Amino acid sequence: MAKTAFLFPGQGGQFVGQGQKFLDKGPYLADLWALAEEISGLPIKKISLEGPAATLNDTLNLQPAILSLSLALAKILVSEGAEPIVAAGHSLGEYGALTLAGVITEKEALTLVSLRAKLCQKAALDHPGAMAAILNIDSSEVEKLCELALGVGTVVAANYNTPTQTVVSGEVKAVSALVRYAEMKKAKALVLPVSGAFHSPLMSEAAREMAELLKEVDFKKPRFPVIPNAKGEPVDDPALLKELLMEQMVSPVHWVKTSKAIKDFNPTEIVECWPKLFVGSLVKKCPPLDQNAIYRVPA
Repeated sequence: MAKTAFLFPGQGGQFVGQGQKFLDKGPYLADLWALAEEISGLPIKKISLEGPAATLNDTLNLQPAILSLSLALAKILVSEGAEPIVAAGHSLGEYGALTLAGVITEKEALTLVSLRAKLCQKAALDHPGAMAAILNIDSSEVEKLCELALGVGTVVAANYNTPTQTVVSGEVKAVSALVRYAEMKKAKALVLPVSGAFHSPLMSEAAREMAELLKEVDFKKPRFPVIPNAKGEPVDDPALLKELLMEQMVSPVHWVKTSKAIKDFNPTEIVECWPKLFVGSLVKKCPPLDQNAIYRVPA
């Protein structure tokens, strides 16, 4: 029997029409979209299937759209026989991992994420920011560039995606300066099409409000370990899972550490609850590189 590690994506891999091919895979997607629409008050199904892209990419719509689809795909995978031994989610995706593990319910997850989206949107309006992916240099070099750019404004390493791909986040002028510094070092820098400086101090107010919301939610013992972003190591204590989720909006996504932790479970397959590999492709690029697991998405 396959030992399966489950991955849940965050923002970035979305596309108009996402979910279309899974509508005939049972009631899972229709039910999750209906629940997401009831909770958020948004036409999640229509936005996911028809767009337009600008509407789908709006944080307010995007976060419940991604979570509802990824939860449905997780249920499809389980119905087809995949048995999770560990789960992890990139940023927003952590809510999916916690749901699959039984720590929170689908309704709780979608309620929290719909509120999270509103808080993120407000923070982006109140404190305009930017994010950029820095490629082809080590993360320790990116951290040094962040220190250098602090003379211009706030900027931090936000996502440690692979050993040579680190996303920075912060004030627009500071991110722009860091991009220039990175290019001077012959690194490749890509400014990301996002509305705010996620996983940075610019999200502090939103993080405090999110922590207050999380205090009211009863976290259950997970059925299998979950790897939180803020730690990058497996956790099965519900109190610690809640504490780390409270930190998540302002702490980095430790995906390199997460990838190693996933591979330490020696899964026979690593499945991503998304129509195509997105964060799974990052796991493949992280050491150890000789891991023999099959990487796949729902068919």
